Amino acid sequence: MSPSIRLALGASAMLFAQDPAHAQEQAPASHAEAAEEIIVQATRSGRRLQDEPVRVEVVNREEIEEKILMRPGNIATILSETGGLRVQVTSPALGAANVRVQGMDGRFTQLLADGLPLYGGQASSLGLLQIPPTDLGQVEVIKGAASALYGPSALGGVINLVSRRPSDIAEGEMLLNATTRNGQDATAYLAAPLGEGLGASITGGYHRQSRQDLDDDGWADMPGYERWTVRPRLFWEGAEGASLFLTAGAMKEERRGGTLPGGTAPDGSPFPQGQDTERYDAGLVAKLPVGDTVAAHLRASGMAQDHTHRFGEVVEDDRHRTLFTEASLSGKAGGTAWVGGFAYQIDSFRSRTFPAFDYTYRVPGIFGQLEQELGGSVTLAASARTDFHNRYGTQFSPRLSLLYRTGPWTVRASGGRGFYAPTPFVEEIEAAGLSRLEPLGRLRAESARTASLDIGYARGPLEANLTLFGADVRNTTRIEPLENDPARVRLVNVAGLTRIRGSELLLRYRWDSFVVTGSYVYVDASEPDPDGFGRRTKPLTPKHTAGLVAMWEERGKGRIGLEVYYTGRQALDDNPYRRQSKPYFEIGLLGEVAVGKARLFANAENILGIRQTRYDPLLRPSRAADGRWTVDAWAPTEGFVLNAGIRLRFGGED
Repeated sequence: MSPSIRLALGASAMLFAQDPAHAQEQAPASHAEAAEEIIVQATRSGRRLQDEPVRVEVVNREEIEEKILMRPGNIATILSETGGLRVQVTSPALGAANVRVQGMDGRFTQLLADGLPLYGGQASSLGLLQIPPTDLGQVEVIKGAASALYGPSALGGVINLVSRRPSDIAEGEMLLNATTRNGQDATAYLAAPLGEGLGASITGGYHRQSRQDLDDDGWADMPGYERWTVRPRLFWEGAEGASLFLTAGAMKEERRGGTLPGGTAPDGSPFPQGQDTERYDAGLVAKLPVGDTVAAHLRASGMAQDHTHRFGEVVEDDRHRTLFTEASLSGKAGGTAWVGGFAYQIDSFRSRTFPAFDYTYRVPGIFGQLEQELGGSVTLAASARTDFHNRYGTQFSPRLSLLYRTGPWTVRASGGRGFYAPTPFVEEIEAAGLSRLEPLGRLRAESARTASLDIGYARGPLEANLTLFGADVRNTTRIEPLENDPARVRLVNVAGLTRIRGSELLLRYRWDSFVVTGSYVYVDASEPDPDGFGRRTKPLTPKHTAGLVAMWEERGKGRIGLEVYYTGRQALDDNPYRRQSKPYFEIGLLGEVAVGKARLFANAENILGIRQTRYDPLLRPSRAADGRWTVDAWAPTEGFVLNAGIRLRFGGED
């Protein structure tokens, strides 16, 4: 439950630090010791987390376990309670959502698994809701333009999901959960050593939710779904520092929303919505020492995802494919660490229904990074990448970072530039489909310059962190209606800058088994007004959000926690009921008790019962030009939810 505006330790953000086989998993005796032990996979330099110039926020296994008790079926809760991140619902009909990093659009966020794009170059808006957190060891977040590190899909930031590593003792875990909204989850995790340096794990889950019409208007406020997932992993670690990591995954889901049987949209016609998804992926990460100071790295993955969408009477069949490979060399000499290599990625989309939107992006790229210690308290990191995009030409993405440490103080400064290759899948199209969109014209690549200044203080039980950040985004894409056909839309580049300025503040105090965390995020985001009247506040971007979390936990006994989150007013776009949202509070209470190897838990979310449909209807009086029947979601749509269940652990260490 504690929000993951977590300790701003920081790390070098050059693609994936150590291989998954080397990830540190065991929870240390104290948080201070944890800071000494964590090696982030979002860096290749192999430095300790607190020694790296670029800030990386880490959600550790202990915090992930708290979130599993709240939402065992997806990672949305883990990310929504991370400072500077906002999980934004993009399709209330299906519950789809993406992650906005420091006010930037969700399509700019790159989602990785063990440093590999297993969910595609651009993860779909349902991607967050289809990834169970059962086997995650930690989650790493890099904010700001990271194209210098990860290419065109990381204009706004990177989220890297790191798997748990098998320990030296076979272990297993099973979780059963049920909610007061008729939802159920069942997950299992097994891991074991298989021999000298070899280990394996497998995780699987089944999740379902029935459709719920909470305001009795015939439209589902909570979509129904049925989903199963499975993912085996293999880890090998050689005596000379060589390692190999293999992973594969499969997921199948059927999701239903829109009008319920017998219900109709405001035009008097039924409008069912649905999406059937099948996804299969595989990946590998390998490391081979070359001499005493140099190592060769190889990474590769493939993903195939098939969709069947339904928007009323329109059925869209499509498929997404992503292929990725990368080879690099890294080395260290004294206070200098370097890495350089070559990457190649193919992202393709094929629609059987609307083939005019088919595309294939082929992007070879070369990259490099140099980290240099300048004395005992200063480290400088410079990274750069050149991508040769087959559609948007040659793009150069640099990034420069600086770390200064003295006593209890840590200061980081970072700035960079990145780009994004536009696709048809902006938020409105994810929600309404392609049927009303004109074929894409000549679009320009979206680009951004971002910068941040991070000041941290840690002494004894007290931690504090202040971050100032800013971004200027050019050529952002936007949906606009056609002048000669109000029932059609087109995707265009916006003239002018989207300007974002903001700050994050974290305060934490620890006393024995008790931890209190307070957080506040301010975001001032503006963009050119689509009607040509100067500038406007960026919609669905609250200026003020805050959180207060109190947690007591004792290993082997249990935990209890209270959380309070505040979301301020948000500007709304094309909403017939209001131009500005209401501010609201969300209160949650979590309890867990250990009984031998079993853990019994109960979690109450949104105790105040905040629900958008208590203020206004979710349905529009008439269908929007892009095809949507719903307004944007600016508040929770499910109201109060209570869930409870049991976790069973086998083997391993207590």
